[in-house]
Amino acid sequence: MLKLIRLELRKSKFTFLKGVLIADLAILVLMLLLAFTGMDDGEFGTYGDLFQGVSVFVKATYIIFASVLISKLVIDEYKNNTITVLFMYPVPRKMLMAAKLIIVFLFTFLSIWLSNIVISGILAGVGYFLPNVIQGALTQKLLLTHLITAGTDALYAAGIGLIPLYFGMRRKSVSATIVSAVLIVMLISSGFGNFRMGNLLGISVSLALAGVAIAYLSIRKIEHQDIS
Repeated sequence: MLKLIRLELRKSKFTFLKGVLIADLAILVLMLLLAFTGMDDGEFGTYGDLFQGVSVFVKATYIIFASVLISKLVIDEYKNNTITVLFMYPVPRKMLMAAKLIIVFLFTFLSIWLSNIVISGILAGVGYFLPNVIQGALTQKLLLTHLITAGTDALYAAGIGLIPLYFGMRRKSVSATIVSAVLIVMLISSGFGNFRMGNLLGISVSLALAGVAIAYLSIRKIEHQDIS
């Protein structure tokens, strides 16, 4: 499986790391403007609010990123009919599809978790040198809680990021894949004040399990699926 994943990454010319850096830089600049220039009118008044804001932006960005990756690794293969050639390899179809979806899952999980930690760390560093902007103390307990929350958020989001596969595969459509991801992001980011739909454990777990189930069914059916 590891060899398949490496081959898939090499074949698709995995250039998403550059996209990750650009996205993280954009989120960092946005958060600096909102938190340290007063543009947010006090919405990020504490470190807890600041870290939650980073989580919302990072999660939304990389769930959409996951849909782009699904389009590139899976949907485009069907649209261009290269999947026919791929399935002629002496490797079970299930393993080929599983390798693609593992890449999407791991990319989403690692991007969200690491981006969350790095951006939050930089903002906390800026807050240290501008002590009167962000209220409250930056305690070890708060940092540990954020670290754990970032990990669980990344895990849920990696599962949620697989849901657009269902919509993309129905019509073999890249636009349907990405639009469905945008709608999912709008759903889990909606709310008021500090409340977000995505912060509800039941919603996050249900959507994540739905994404994993869609991936499992896609792998399970691939052996008997008509690719013509």
